[in-house]
Amino acid sequence: MLLNSTHITQLKQHLPGTKVVVIGAARSGVGAAELLHEAGAAVFVSDHGSIAEPMKERLQTRGIAFEEGGHSAAASDGAFAVLSPGVPTQAALVQEYLHTHKAVVSEIELASWFSSSPIVAITGSNGKTTVSSWIQDCFARAGRPHQLAGNIGMAFSEQCTKLGLVQSGASHSDLTNQSSSGTGTGQDDSNGGAGSTLTRGEYYWILEVSSFQLDHIHTFSPDVSVLLNITPDHLDRYNHSMDDYAASKFRITQQQSAGQTFIYNYDDLRVRSHAQQLLGQSNAPRLWAFSTQEAVVEGAFLHNNQIIFRLNNHEEILMSPFELGLQGQHNLQNGLATALAARACEIKNEVIRESLSRFTGVEHRLEVVRELEGIKYINDSKATNVNAVWFALDSIKTPMTLILGGRDKGNDYTELRDQLIEKVHTVIAIGESRDRIQEQIGDMVPHFITADDMRGAVRAAQKQAKRGEVVLLSPACSSFDMFDSYEHRGREFKECVQHLS
Repeated sequence: MLLNSTHITQLKQHLPGTKVVVIGAARSGVGAAELLHEAGAAVFVSDHGSIAEPMKERLQTRGIAFEEGGHSAAASDGAFAVLSPGVPTQAALVQEYLHTHKAVVSEIELASWFSSSPIVAITGSNGKTTVSSWIQDCFARAGRPHQLAGNIGMAFSEQCTKLGLVQSGASHSDLTNQSSSGTGTGQDDSNGGAGSTLTRGEYYWILEVSSFQLDHIHTFSPDVSVLLNITPDHLDRYNHSMDDYAASKFRITQQQSAGQTFIYNYDDLRVRSHAQQLLGQSNAPRLWAFSTQEAVVEGAFLHNNQIIFRLNNHEEILMSPFELGLQGQHNLQNGLATALAARACEIKNEVIRESLSRFTGVEHRLEVVRELEGIKYINDSKATNVNAVWFALDSIKTPMTLILGGRDKGNDYTELRDQLIEKVHTVIAIGESRDRIQEQIGDMVPHFITADDMRGAVRAAQKQAKRGEVVLLSPACSSFDMFDSYEHRGREFKECVQHLS
């Protein structure tokens, strides 16, 4: 059931005193509960599993009712439900709401009700975090107020609460737009004074959004949307169907219209096909493409070893791709997407050039941890699908030991075959997916080892690697079998590496 703006306005107007159930009590779910509580709703949080102690403390501090370890009847009688992105649509409680024609909204949909500031939203199977952070870097260098949130750093809803965007019972037009004008990383630092009141256009939201967060949006409408690529990921959540998964990503343009901008990867045929469908709509957003393979009608591409902007029938040379601070084919695509998003937000070319040449990446994405006895240890814990691992392997030209594994998401590890045969002499498998990895690629490398934990994997890697080689953690899996998050997994890897001697 897709809600229109009239339905959303009615839900908002009746929030004070209305029971709203939040399904799932991870970071985004608790952020949504706090936002609803500030708006005067009677919030009830229900989680099928256990709730982490820090999340419980946040709920208890505000007096928000919650349950864990299953869903009671109290979880079924909300006026509508807000879904934490970790909870699948197929969950029984979600289906109960849908079958009784009660609204189910995502956390980013809810948060968008409380801010009228422009939004830049970035999605894709790979590169979301890098591009979101890179766009943030452009804004910071330009001195433009912004907030970074979503699937990176602080949840969108949590940031809205922190900024004081909620007035109990207020209509959308009554809401104030308050923001610190710092880097948007959740810090209190401010270029223009923390808590200063800003009008629309004075700061931007930069949101990294996943397919899970895009499920159950209704009126969420980014001023600038960016779709980087679509490759197999999370297929266990989408009926093992690439079409279903892609449809979730395409929702980022669902409510966009003329006056807004859709930036997309022309070289990804599935993404290009979606853009071509949008062209046929009478009220379509402006379409800007990026390509590393050919010239595009409108957007950014390469010609004679230069990055070219072609916008409004006018061409401009931006810079040489060899000047990018992040190298590799995937980072060239990320850089083009970043440049177009910054340009769509009217950031000047000289600032874009500075950011593209000086930005050095993000933690847990091909992060060099240490070099010990000539062996380089690289943390790529953010690589949670096979395609991300392929790009990581493609960017490294030396022989290596690869640490793979975690919670499998329906992966086909044989897609790594050529890279493994060419560069990898040892695979060390960890986590729940060890047997599946061994079954699919165990005979493709000279040495296949399993380890019970990260410490064992790192020690085994040290024994296998030789001077001049690389040890790469690039798991291709989610982290939730052994760790709280990919960040936790990456930190554990780095700690184990630092203890080597």
